[in-house]
Amino acid sequence: MKKLSLICCLMIGTLWLNAQSDSAFSLLRTMRGDIVAFSVDNLDNIYVLNSRNQVKKYNAAGDSMGVFNDVKKFGNASLIDVSNPLRLLLYYKDYTTVVMLDRFLNLVNTIDLRRQNIFQARAIAQSYDNKIWVYDEAENKLKKVDENGKLLLETPDFRLLMGQAPQPQKIFDQDKLVYLYDPALGVFVFDYFGAQRNNILIRGWDNFKVAGQYIFGSRADTLYRYEIKSFMYDEWKMPAAISQSRSFTFSASRLYALKNDGIDIYTIR
Repeated sequence: MKKLSLICCLMIGTLWLNAQSDSAFSLLRTMRGDIVAFSVDNLDNIYVLNSRNQVKKYNAAGDSMGVFNDVKKFGNASLIDVSNPLRLLLYYKDYTTVVMLDRFLNLVNTIDLRRQNIFQARAIAQSYDNKIWVYDEAENKLKKVDENGKLLLETPDFRLLMGQAPQPQKIFDQDKLVYLYDPALGVFVFDYFGAQRNNILIRGWDNFKVAGQYIFGSRADTLYRYEIKSFMYDEWKMPAAISQSRSFTFSASRLYALKNDGIDIYTIR
């Protein structure tokens, strides 16, 4: 495996990649079950959404920790944000509604973003202070709202900032910065006041996630890990057992691969 500076690579216009072998991945265990989608927090707790729209929580050892059943009134959850292990956010895009749960998956609050005239929001995320970041697609603005949906701040129209409007699929709040990922345009980085700080030229990655000091993602049979502070990145060629999974997510040292009958959990070396 060879580490390269992404900035230098962009300057010369070519990315020279040296992938590790399959031995970089070691199967830790498999969690079987009816799983449509899932997410993992920074304590390696796993939150799964099943075909009955139930949300279940399992600890790092695979023990059941709670279940949330009251989901049918909002349809299918489009996003599960578990960046804070003490508070879970479920987002229902069709209703532009956020449901907050505590760490035992008890209902805490429900926010209808339409009451703040936010009718199109593809992506949301929990902020460091337990507020909510929302990208308003109709106004092309990143907004921050409180637990009652009240608007706290917003950026100018992105078309004025950048000359075009991104379509972020995911938002992450990490280490005093906010990351918006548009696969076509890259990663837009903002501070907590909504001022743009950077634009990372990572494009076309699937399974994108910001976790700790890293940005993870994949393309075809290759897994990428970009170190935010050093601009260095690693890549691994994944065996077919992993690359053909329905989706991935990551923690700092683990890869979680969703299969038809459950989740395979790997350590990354």
